[in-house]
Amino acid sequence: MGQLAMFDEPCPAEIVNVASVPKRSPFRYPGGKTWLIPLIRRWLRSLDSKPRILVEPFLGGGIVSLTAAFERLADTMIMVEIDDDVAAVWETITGPNNEGLAKRILQFDLTPENAESELNREPVDRADQAFQTLLRNRISHGGILARGSGLIKNGENGRGIKSRWYPRTLSQRIRDICAIADTLNFVQADGMEVIVQHQHEPDVPLFVDPPYTAAGKRAGKRLYNHNELDHPALFREMALVKGDFLITYDYADAIIDLAKDRGFDFVPIAMKNTHHARMTELLIGRDLSWART
Repeated sequence: MGQLAMFDEPCPAEIVNVASVPKRSPFRYPGGKTWLIPLIRRWLRSLDSKPRILVEPFLGGGIVSLTAAFERLADTMIMVEIDDDVAAVWETITGPNNEGLAKRILQFDLTPENAESELNREPVDRADQAFQTLLRNRISHGGILARGSGLIKNGENGRGIKSRWYPRTLSQRIRDICAIADTLNFVQADGMEVIVQHQHEPDVPLFVDPPYTAAGKRAGKRLYNHNELDHPALFREMALVKGDFLITYDYADAIIDLAKDRGFDFVPIAMKNTHHARMTELLIGRDLSWART
């Protein structure tokens, strides 16, 4: 086991300028991990060999799996998401209807009236559901998909709901993902169950980014439809993992206690949220010496 990081040690990396990281995901996702990508690269390259499989059991916007795929940091990505709407997007993008989704985004005439009409009707199939999900994600406050989220009104420079709707960019991202779809294995499933399925494979690393609802954190409950998670159980299962792993969490004493109880290494990492406020998150793993160099 790696030595535990001291609470008062400086964050081992400068705050990442997310503008310097390629944007891969079609989602505008709360809690996205774009800021973490330089450390993800360092982690995967620190392993003894290139992983044949990388498992991401709480996929969300999928930036880690996508980066690993585009940059060939692993051979196959197992991308796992339980939310049905988010799953519809990933199923469509990695499936045969991806080009249809890309074209539909380009052709949609986004007005408040058209958006309301589109989001108030029942989807006819998974591709239809995928389009509605991306539309809701892009025109909701903060990209929040949880029930009850309001739509953008003023937006940037008075552009209203068009503030985060970039049809050409979104379509190109989808087409780019299509080009590497043979390396992406999407599964709609419970992330905890998938961790158990792979915990006895020593050559399969896991990137684990659960909803932040531990220690009374309310953000995860506000942001995600599927936010209930037994955090102590997650740490119990991760202690049985034979391969390497990297867990990310909001900085909280309760999480540090869980990491210490399991003998895990942890490192505080500086980041900025969407409002440019400096925050600290935790990296948790078996040995994070690579993150301190």
